[in-house]
Amino acid sequence: MTPDRYFARQALTLFLMTASVSVSGKDIDDESGLIKAEGWEVVKSTCTECHAGMMITQNAGNLAVWESRIRWMQETQGLRALSVEEEAAILTYLSTNYPQKASSRRAGLPAHLLPTNPAEASD
Repeated sequence: MTPDRYFARQALTLFLMTASVSVSGKDIDDESGLIKAEGWEVVKSTCTECHAGMMITQNAGNLAVWESRIRWMQETQGLRALSVEEEAAILTYLSTNYPQKASSRRAGLPAHLLPTNPAEASD
């Protein structure tokens, strides 16, 4: 992919993401795509050192999920140790603004609607 095409794709993605979130009435940072709420500056300055804001906005989780991601990044990706205040601000912001989502998968089909399995021997 050429650099021009890459940046065009990134710009379009950011535009679409901003447009969809703006509809919800939340103020969005144009540069990172993060929701502007208490703690967003700490998240932007800390988290976007290594990855794009879109990596954050495409994810969701409760406080424990976000904390496990921070620990993983510290253990495997070289994320520095955060002060207690920084970590609290980041976790509160992320779990409040990008919370755990309800499952979007549909329920499995009942057995009577499933096709027969040709690999199973029939007697």
